[in-house]
Amino acid sequence: MNTGATEYDVQQSIMKRFAEENLTTYDPPMVGTNEHPADPHFDLTRELARPFKPGDTVLIDMWAKKNVPGGIYYDITWVGYIGDAPPAKYQKIFVAVRDARDAAVDFVTRRFAKGKPCYGWEVDDACRAVVEKAGFGKQFLHRTGHSIGEETHGNGVNIDNLETKDDRLLLPGCLFSIEPGIYLKGSMAVRTEINMFIGFDGVPEVTGEIQRDLVLISGFGAIA
Repeated sequence: MNTGATEYDVQQSIMKRFAEENLTTYDPPMVGTNEHPADPHFDLTRELARPFKPGDTVLIDMWAKKNVPGGIYYDITWVGYIGDAPPAKYQKIFVAVRDARDAAVDFVTRRFAKGKPCYGWEVDDACRAVVEKAGFGKQFLHRTGHSIGEETHGNGVNIDNLETKDDRLLLPGCLFSIEPGIYLKGSMAVRTEINMFIGFDGVPEVTGEIQRDLVLISGFGAIA
């Protein structure tokens, strides 16, 4: 049994909603079930898309900005499960990445509250340590986050001590993602992504809603 709606259908529905809200993006969102997003660079096509069905794990990563001069991107990832009882392993890796994300946010917040320097590589380390402690360090395959501006990957400080060691300081006016992930090849993946802005008063904030629990999906309507 499946809903009839495919990953591609949902992706295109999101693009339609972007257009209705006068949002623009350089590339459509990532929509994947089960092992598809276990490849962080999974390329969704109509041909590869499959229908959603009960028991699927779901990851959606989307990024867009207002279609106006100087528009700034918003880039988020949420995850869920089609059903009422997610597998124990899926719940476990969700908790690990959620706690890692929160550790990174707390690290930045505490550094600025104390007036201490805060470097991109240090935030990556604070985040990655939580995933490693949970036993999934080798499955966290990318940097913790990237600079965001008028392009979704900006030229400011990245939250990175894996791909490079970003030794630039986070300063007032910086906007960046925090997006730890655990990728179990051939099985499932979890990523949780928020955006963090350092206000011009030096106070960090998360710009939008934060996922605290898995989204449990009980049904689908028609995709228009």
